[in-house]
Amino acid sequence: MAEFLVIRLGQSPAQAVEWIVVDDSGTRRSEPKTGALAAAAQDVGGRPVIVLVAATDVLTTTVDLPIRGGSKLKAALPFALEESLAEDVENLHFAAGERRDNGVRPVAVVAHEKMVGWLQQLHEAGIEAAQIVPENYGLARIPGTMSVLVDGDCVMFNDGAESEFVLQGVHPSDALVAAGLLSERHDDEQEDAEARGHLIVYCETADEERLSHEWIALRHELHSVDIKLLPDGVLPRLAITVASGNGVNLLQGRYGARTDYSSQIRPWKTAAALLLGLFVIGFVGKGVDYYRLSQEEATLQAQFSAEYRQIRPGDAREILDPQSVLRSLEQGLGAASGPQVFLPSLRFLSAAMAQNASARVEGISYRAGVVDVRITSPDVETLGNIQEAVSESGRFEASIQSTDRVADTVSGRIQIREAGS
Repeated sequence: MAEFLVIRLGQSPAQAVEWIVVDDSGTRRSEPKTGALAAAAQDVGGRPVIVLVAATDVLTTTVDLPIRGGSKLKAALPFALEESLAEDVENLHFAAGERRDNGVRPVAVVAHEKMVGWLQQLHEAGIEAAQIVPENYGLARIPGTMSVLVDGDCVMFNDGAESEFVLQGVHPSDALVAAGLLSERHDDEQEDAEARGHLIVYCETADEERLSHEWIALRHELHSVDIKLLPDGVLPRLAITVASGNGVNLLQGRYGARTDYSSQIRPWKTAAALLLGLFVIGFVGKGVDYYRLSQEEATLQAQFSAEYRQIRPGDAREILDPQSVLRSLEQGLGAASGPQVFLPSLRFLSAAMAQNASARVEGISYRAGVVDVRITSPDVETLGNIQEAVSESGRFEASIQSTDRVADTVSGRIQIREAGS
């Protein structure tokens, strides 16, 4: 359960302020106090501070825009409300609240001059506000019920739905007429009494007595008028409502809280330094390894060049690719670069022919690692035996490519190649 210090500023910096401690469940935690703003600062005690500002200094209204929020909503608000504002939008600050269940979004509009003045007043008293809220949002909205709060000559009103405003120097009935919720006369016999509406009035005892004739007249016009007295003034009523989350916080945009990145980074400072040190050590180690390998490469290059000069003393060109030089030397010396196939295959073929003496070799050719053998045998079965005997070696694969019947013999061709090639 969070506690808040709610401070209600006066109409001018010279006026005394009121303050009270409440929690977010709607419970008062202290008696209301009145005095200088500096005195209120002594009661902060680590609690978040909600500042209520005069409702007559702020326009509170609603908009219905198909925008979720963020910078797009901030840019759209001045255009959506421009026609209903008498002052240049450049001189005004716009703040939006959360979208309500009926789809509309509450909006508060105030002059930049007022915002700067309030923030300067709080700064001089050493108070940092978590929220600055127009005080009329402290009058709770009750669905299906009209609510009025009388504070001297100031009347705060909401209809429980979209309409909420503040009038000065009027009676409560004037606010209902302005909202279009009070007709000039009713036909008691034809109109349903319930349809006339319910009204809850919050006021101090002095205002209740001063407006006694007003209450009598309203009871004739409405279904019910319920008057709730505020023995400790209007502040407790306003404070418990805004502490529960109601209202639009004016501390948005240029007046919003700045993210303190330094405080977020500070707990990770040691870990970041260690990680940076690890990266530096790794980079230095890689650099040392690169330097060592470069030196070894240069030494081997020089050694290879010296030995190559002994083989070919007339070649004085710079050697950039030792591997290509070695291949060139092998080709010049006639060294075979491919696998040895021909002679080993003949050994296995000879062993196979010895096992099948009735067959004889007519011719042998070798090309690109493949040995072709022409064999004459009394039958195809003998050719098959020779092919199987060569393949059983595991090193070579033999396959019969063709067979022809010539008189009483079979002329066949067997192809031999390395296994897996």
